[in-house]
Amino acid sequence: MSVPQKLYEGKAKIVYTTDDPEILLAHFKDDATAFNAQKRGTIQGKGEINNTISTHLFQRLEAEGVPTHFIETPTANEMRVKRVKIVPIEVIVRNIAAGSLCKQTGIPAGTVLEPTLVEYCYKNDQLGDPLLTRDRLLLLKLATPEQLDEIKALSLKINQVLSEFFEQCGITLVDFKLEFGYTSDGKLVLADEISPDTCRLWNKGETDPNLRVMDKDRFRHDLGNVESAYQQVLERVLAQTQNG
Repeated sequence: MSVPQKLYEGKAKIVYTTDDPEILLAHFKDDATAFNAQKRGTIQGKGEINNTISTHLFQRLEAEGVPTHFIETPTANEMRVKRVKIVPIEVIVRNIAAGSLCKQTGIPAGTVLEPTLVEYCYKNDQLGDPLLTRDRLLLLKLATPEQLDEIKALSLKINQVLSEFFEQCGITLVDFKLEFGYTSDGKLVLADEISPDTCRLWNKGETDPNLRVMDKDRFRHDLGNVESAYQQVLERVLAQTQNG
């Protein structure tokens, strides 16, 4: 049996090789970053919470016909996943105006977006993950037109499934980011994670714009009670999963 080797370390996870070249092991960290890693910190227990939430949401998506890289969760903060070639595009799906969209467009925060807005960013830390138009994506050859169409269709399907699930949890899915990759046999699958790190989540029972935040914005904007917000999302996800 070979010794696992660190393949790479990102802001939220460390990825290791396994005995199977087509399977990787993702270790979820408690490290927290914001503003392109200009702000750094630790959210106690975040690794286990995000791993557990991602596990249940990946399983929910798989049950609804959405292919993902998820295989299993061997430990509380580790996930076995299919090795994929990541598409260097971060997809942002927005249901309600918040964050950078409001700053860049002047749209009031909280505005419901109809239809749902799908945006693309270039996954490039040196460039600051810039927002790109479809034509720029094609110019850079980051994906083909057919691949972009498939990615957008899959993103909207994911949004439908997750929005309905979080609604049942008493949570509004404001917006979220996705990453996709291709398996060795050429299949497009959802990769990375789905968690309070990658989703903007608001508590439906709260009207105060600060108190309703249940995601990394609590860390990003020093709102406090970060760990308890993440824990509350986990508890609601688990409870809804058990209820079917």
